[in-house]
Amino acid sequence: MRRRDFIKGIVGSAAAWPLVARAQQRERMRRIGVLMNRAADDPEGQSRVAVFQQELKRFGWSDGDNVRFDIRWGADEVERERSGAAELLALAPDVVFASGTLSVAALRHTGRSLPIVFVGVTDPVGASFVDSLARPGGDITGFMIYEYSFGGKRLELLKQIAPNVTRAAVLRDSSNPAGTAEFAAIQALDQTLGVETRPVDSGREMAEVERAVSNFAQSANGGLIVTPNAAVSVRRDMLIALTAKHKLPAVYPFRYMVTAGGLISIGPDLLEQCRLAASYVDRILKGEKAANLPVQAPTKYETAVNLKTAKALGLTVPPGLLASADEVIE
Repeated sequence: MRRRDFIKGIVGSAAAWPLVARAQQRERMRRIGVLMNRAADDPEGQSRVAVFQQELKRFGWSDGDNVRFDIRWGADEVERERSGAAELLALAPDVVFASGTLSVAALRHTGRSLPIVFVGVTDPVGASFVDSLARPGGDITGFMIYEYSFGGKRLELLKQIAPNVTRAAVLRDSSNPAGTAEFAAIQALDQTLGVETRPVDSGREMAEVERAVSNFAQSANGGLIVTPNAAVSVRRDMLIALTAKHKLPAVYPFRYMVTAGGLISIGPDLLEQCRLAASYVDRILKGEKAANLPVQAPTKYETAVNLKTAKALGLTVPPGLLASADEVIE
């Protein structure tokens, strides 16, 4: 081989090295951890994971091709959340998608630092997950479920659909900081609306919850406010049956609870939050930092009303409320 041809060969090979390196980087299998605050057999939790994965596939991340999903189900129980978080981090994921305050707290409890994109967190600043909404400043960012003050909206909605209510039980998880804070926000408005409020701990055994609600229902003019937490979501069918049994008008946090037979709900579209979370995960996998991705709050809250349930409770839905509802189930 002539010297000139030899040099050409070396130069050509060297020029190709960056292309090969980039191709290998694109083909490297990435790992995404998923920590859900639902039980593994919960249909709503499965739907959220499916939407998250489908949206990532739209961005070019295909399970088993260039990405692998490792999923753990914490069921919104502190020890199960922590166990799931430890298992996920042992697998060294590139990023973790976390649902709920307890899931993020469990991941932080491990002491390991890695990018986390959350949904379903009420107060990421108060929980010290981020420095601020606009500038998270660390490895955590995501999508808020609502602000604490939104709890007052649920009490207002209860009075709208059931004006005779003068007493309201607030079903919340006392082990979750968000539940305590939302109850405080509801209490701040109860005197103005002429409603006496009292907490009921949804984190207890269902028999205890049933007993507490049944005792509350013994007196007249009562209603129920269900705050968002995984324990409530898992027990939604039992709670809906319980409120029907005692003829308690109840406000729920999510639309799917109303389609299952609940009276009325107001809250964000959680599936949409999972789609948005997938876009953040995609950007992180492509090199962006969580610190530079602002935490976003919902821009729209949807209201759903079940007219069949209202009729069974002897309630007439005000025309204005009916007209403003995003979904009316007849």
